[in-house]
Amino acid sequence: MSESSRRIRIRNASLAASAALLATITACGTETGSTSGGSPGGASSVSTDGKPAVTAAIYPLQWLAERVGGPDATVTGLTKPGVEPHDLELSPLQVAGLEKTRLVVYIKGVQPAVDEAVEQHAADRAFDAATAVAHLPAAAEEEHHEEEEGHGHEEVDYDPHLWLDPARFATVATKLGETLAGADPAHAQGYRDRAAATAADLTTLDQELTKGLATCSSDAIVTSHAAFGYLADRYKLHQIGISGLDPDAEPSPARLAEVAKVAKQEKVTTIFTETLVSPKVAEILAQEVGAKTAVLDPVESQPSNGDYLSAMRQNLSTLQAALSCS
Repeated sequence: MSESSRRIRIRNASLAASAALLATITACGTETGSTSGGSPGGASSVSTDGKPAVTAAIYPLQWLAERVGGPDATVTGLTKPGVEPHDLELSPLQVAGLEKTRLVVYIKGVQPAVDEAVEQHAADRAFDAATAVAHLPAAAEEEHHEEEEGHGHEEVDYDPHLWLDPARFATVATKLGETLAGADPAHAQGYRDRAAATAADLTTLDQELTKGLATCSSDAIVTSHAAFGYLADRYKLHQIGISGLDPDAEPSPARLAEVAKVAKQEKVTTIFTETLVSPKVAEILAQEVGAKTAVLDPVESQPSNGDYLSAMRQNLSTLQAALSCS
């Protein structure tokens, strides 16, 4: 059995178990007279502290929801720190919890298990951040990799890693503020004010990156997987992904040879690895082209120190050193 088939079977089994538990929980709620998770304004969409419950699928969205929600909402993340988010499998309790949340914040195409659970249990209470901004298409070679592997981002034809462009992420912050204001009118102004402040912080970050990467000796970045398309597009860099959008997709020998050839032609001095992806392939490639390695964080998981803003500023410093920016 292929690895992709095994994952699909495990995910389906998990969802089936989740559905069974969800039915039990719903039945129990009916017997006791409680409201099952349906209407955004129902009792089941309020956390134990009485605040609207917001569920964020991935760390960048959790950071954003916590900033915009502030003291008026209780935010829960589905992906624990250190977990590779693309491979996330939801527990039955997590799936059941989607029935009890006021709003689910996610990006369709990042986590197949979340996409399916949202569609089945929270479609009327979900905010897909990808709908707030213009998308970048997946590059041709990335699409080819995903078709071969049969998993990952197969349900969308765009690159979903939009949070790596702070300008786009600022737009998402504003839209999230309006969405929360509509879901919780009593605290609407607070959501809008915090969204505006968060958008301003992201605009400042964007200006720092724009200035810091304006004058570099090179514009080529070789990355473990093609997660940095939005960053490259925003700051006029050329991304060369060893693997496609799915970090688990193993590059073919032909792809490795192609990347090595381009890296030599571009005189690349650094091959970028990631914290949650094995660096083996990148390290071998670095040896092949006579380059060193450095960590470029796709900010898919909460940093061990700091937050989204500090991780992006660390990325700026890493890129400046690798690309010889003045």
